[in-house]
Amino acid sequence: MKVSLFITCLSEMFYQNAAKDVVEILERLDCEVDFPKGQICCGQPAYNSGYRKDAKKAAKQMIASFEASEYIVTPSGSCAAMFKEYPQLLKDEGEWYGRAKKIADKTYEFTQFVVNILKVEDLGATYPAKATYHTSCHMTRLLHEKEAPFRLLKNVRGLELLPLQNNYDCCGFGGTFAVKMAPISEQMVDEKIRHIEESTANVLIAADNGCMMNIKGRIDRKGKPIEVKHIAQILNTRVEGRV
Repeated sequence: MKVSLFITCLSEMFYQNAAKDVVEILERLDCEVDFPKGQICCGQPAYNSGYRKDAKKAAKQMIASFEASEYIVTPSGSCAAMFKEYPQLLKDEGEWYGRAKKIADKTYEFTQFVVNILKVEDLGATYPAKATYHTSCHMTRLLHEKEAPFRLLKNVRGLELLPLQNNYDCCGFGGTFAVKMAPISEQMVDEKIRHIEESTANVLIAADNGCMMNIKGRIDRKGKPIEVKHIAQILNTRVEGRV
């Protein structure tokens, strides 16, 4: 099975190791992974801020870059959801609508692809820790993926997955929202961290790099002893005691 990696801006700049873990897992599952070099930002920041012209330009570049791909897999549910928005964004752009639809139909967030397409739920991972999972807004509400991450995490040996109070609440990132509405965003992420602490977990797991960056940034500022890990980093840990 041939898979094209959509790395996303944040993975490329800040979470390269998580992206490497995604590739290693896919290759271990007999996927042939390639990396279309024409890929850029998916256009989500512009789209969410109302700059549709700029978002369309980015979308067309991404469609052209991934058009030949059999499957498109990304380590970010938020960015996968943006690909699903392309048909609506380009509905009045002639042939681009059909091309956008084909791209949207073959795009998957990483855990979604592993569970729903590859039909794998146990990756043989071992990660001894007390952890909780942050369910990101875009992945659950726009991509409509709520089960795949938990199906994979329940089979990680040594991992005690604890419930997170109000897990459905936004962490306060929201892309440009965190910049434009910083005081509100700060209160939201502080509430999220309080719930993480109440869970008694020492590791927070997430599948959206934007949420990870926002929550980890605030955790570091507050000096909290909580690690933040992308789910691929957990699922690719196979040696007991390695973190």
